[in-house]
Amino acid sequence: MNNIIIEYNEGYHSYYVYIITNRYRSTFYIGMTNNLGERLKQHKENIEKGIKTFASKYAIEFLVYYEKYTWVQQAILREKQLKSWRRDKKLDLIRSFNPEFEFLNSRFATCHN
Repeated sequence: MNNIIIEYNEGYHSYYVYIITNRYRSTFYIGMTNNLGERLKQHKENIEKGIKTFASKYAIEFLVYYEKYTWVQQAILREKQLKSWRRDKKLDLIRSFNPEFEFLNSRFATCHN
């Protein structure tokens, strides 16, 4: 019997591991979602509505880093890995992807009619 492994790199689902920060880039939140635009909107709304979460407490809503995955298991593992890192290593990762430390929310803005 052949031991053939078929790997699909393109799939129906997309999962994102992301890092958001506040206006001063002083605190980070790492999360995972299957709809990054909607999740960013939720973070912003939680701040506006005064809903008590870690991200809203520190006004964290600005996207500075993300990775896209096809398989949820990979995204979950990567989220856990990033959360375990020290701050300096997270900063190096963000700067390797986003050297100017720009806010990237507009890449995932949801349109409303």
